Amino acid sequence: MTALTAAVTAAYPVLIYFGLRQGVPTRWFALGLLALAALRWGRPLARKLPIPLLLAIAAAVAALAWFRSAASVLYYPVAVNLALLVVFAASLASPPTVIERLARLRHPDLDAHGVRYTRKVTVVWCGFFLLNAAAAAATALAGNQAVWALYNGFLAYLLMGALFLGEWLVRRKVMAARQA
Repeated sequence: MTALTAAVTAAYPVLIYFGLRQGVPTRWFALGLLALAALRWGRPLARKLPIPLLLAIAAAVAALAWFRSAASVLYYPVAVNLALLVVFAASLASPPTVIERLARLRHPDLDAHGVRYTRKVTVVWCGFFLLNAAAAAATALAGNQAVWALYNGFLAYLLMGALFLGEWLVRRKVMAARQA
């Protein structure tokens, strides 16, 4: 199920683009997102969030399902980037950071230098999510579905991959210099 939800989530911009071209009502996309989210995160999320917040989220998604505007489904990438920004930024205020937690999976004995480094990387990812949300919003506001699909379905992933690869290369260099 995790692989399926990851594949559908990654393909979302392409599915939206072709679906809107074929005249699929936007409510079906929103309902599909709600079903996908429920399958992927339903139980674990329900155990961690207060019931009123869960109901508010469900109500917001249900309302989105009934909007007839194509624009309503174009803002999903904006919401995802802003949600990731909140998660990463919150981890800066309440350590360990998201990146530190990931680093500790491979290096459980991360030293103080490593903690500082992962904090800086978390800040970089916060900047990325903010800029990516702005770019996603700009493509949604532009009204050109082909540009929206190109950016959100390809270029955003390419940029994310480039940041991930760049950070990995920098980390290797930093680790090699510290070991020398």
